[in-house]
Order: sequence, then structure tokens, then C-alpha cells
Amino acid sequence: MKPSKWIYLFLLPGLLLYGVFFVYPSLSALFYSFTDWDGLSPDFNLIGFENYTRMITDDTVFQTSLVNNLKFMAVVVVLQTGFSLLFALLLLKNTRTNRFFRSLFFFPTVLSSISVAFIGAFLYDPTLGLLNNLFDRVGLGFLSQNWIGDPKIAIYSVALMQVWAHTGQMLVLFLAGLNSIPREMFEAAAVEGASRWQTFRYVTWPLLAPATTIVIAYTTIQSFKAFDLIYAMTRGGPNYATEILSTFLYHSAFQNYEFGYASAGSVLFMLVIALVTFLQFRALRSRKVTY
Repeated sequence: MKPSKWIYLFLLPGLLLYGVFFVYPSLSALFYSFTDWDGLSPDFNLIGFENYTRMITDDTVFQTSLVNNLKFMAVVVVLQTGFSLLFALLLLKNTRTNRFFRSLFFFPTVLSSISVAFIGAFLYDPTLGLLNNLFDRVGLGFLSQNWIGDPKIAIYSVALMQVWAHTGQMLVLFLAGLNSIPREMFEAAAVEGASRWQTFRYVTWPLLAPATTIVIAYTTIQSFKAFDLIYAMTRGGPNYATEILSTFLYHSAFQNYEFGYASAGSVLFMLVIALVTFLQFRALRSRKVTY
């Protein structure tokens, strides 16, 4: 029986929301990126690619924010993926103790980013912070740092808070991936005399490729959208040491009132995310083929 044409009307609400909240803003940002609009005046001028040229060639803050974002992403993707996979392997068995630790690791995920930022500020405070005081108490005072005040390490300190906050979320995805692997695969490996490392390398890791792809892609997007965490902790300082693309766009639009310039930045922002995600998918697909 051929479905009625009226059934396609059920798609209309979703398409309408998608058009209003995604397509229209995206096209508007693309248009305004070729203007000098300040966000307030009804008048603006078309200036072609001037915003893009200035941003790529002359704006050192944009260049710094891009480098910082890539550093932030690298730390978060590597550590968050690694820790969540390790914890998933350790907590795979559905025991009462493991369920407790799963809940414990997942708890930071339910906190807002602002709450995580306040916790991070408390941990990293150079005089009253828990981390430096802990080092002093155990005789490791030489490790004490101004964690978010030192431009050399500030971006990595903030990245560790992102890792702490979202590792439990990725843990759930890896647990789902591990539980989807047929038990017969592990039994066959055991019969063949495979060690734990061989079983992980040749059975678990290849069959976790779908879950790994989701985790890495999602973690990458999280890393580029970590505006609220960074803004609440450092506001992009000190001296732009923790400025990332999202905070750069905020400062350009709402502090400098250069909405046209910020729109150009948002277009480049989208292209950077698309390029990084594409390269990651290519790398993961090639990894899957080699096994």
C-alpha cells in the first residue's frame, strides 16, 4: 500500500525548526561576513573578503586563538578518549563496585560548565587552591604552579578540567561499544591462546572502531565549543593564553562590536571544525582497514 502524500507533512515542524534555527542563521552569518556591520546600526557596507584577509594575515589574536584551540583539542581528545577507554575496560563487569565507580565517574558530566569552572578555579588558585596545598603537604611544593595564571601552562590546565568533566560521558559510550562485541570473539581468542594485550589489539580495539569514532568526533566538537568553561575560568587570559575561537568570536562581536568580522570568524570556525573532523574520520577509517 502506497503511503499517503499527507504523511510528509509530519516532516514540516522539524524542517521548519531546522530552517529557522540553523539554515537561516548560517546564511545570515555568511552574508554579514562580507560586511562591516557593527551589530547595532541598520546600515552597513559590503567590503568583500576584507574581513577574511585581515583575520588570516593580520590578526595575531585570531592566530593565537586557533593555535590554543588546537592545543586544547589535542589534550582533550587524547586524554579523554584514553581515560574513558581505560575506565570502560576496568569497569566492564556489572558488579556493585563497578556500578558505584561508573556513577562516580559520570557525576561531573551532570554539572554545568560554570560549576566545573568554579571547581577548577578553586583547585588551581595559587595561594588557597587545593592542588598547590596538596603538593605542599606531601613535600612536593616544587611542583606548585600558578596553573591558570602562567601563560605557558594555562591552556593545558583548563583542558584537564574539560577532561575531568566529560570522561564519564565518553565512558558510557565505550561501555556500550564493549557490550556490543559478541562474547564468542573473546572465547575464540582465549582458545587460540591469545594474551590480554593480543585480545585487546586484535579483537577489542578493531571492533570498538564505531564507538571510538563517535567518541573522538564528539570530543573534538566539545573542544571547539568550550566557551563557557574557559570564559568562566580565565576569560581568555592571561594575555590571550587561553583564548580559543569561541571566546575570540564573543570578544569580537560583543566587546568590539564587529559583528561582520565575527561572522567571518564563525565561517572560518565552521571550516576548521569540518576539516579537523574530516581528517579524524579518514585516520580512523584507515586504522580500521589495517586490522
